[in-house]
Amino acid sequence: MATGEVELEGKVLVLRRIHVRLELHAGAEHHETARRVHGFFADSCPLYRSLKPAIGITTELVLSG
Repeated sequence: MATGEVELEGKVLVLRRIHVRLELHAGAEHHETARRVHGFFADSCPLYRSLKPAIGITTELVLSG
């Protein structure tokens, strides 16, 4: 799930922040790997790297299972 925050700039709505909630259902034996990958995956994502200079982007990892 992703949510965005917009602000009014003049008469135009501008996207300023994005928060992505990553929900992963995995066995407990995979939780540490998921946390480790969550720590660096964004730097390999072309979309993240393109938007990062202009928009604040945060992610949250929620593990279950």
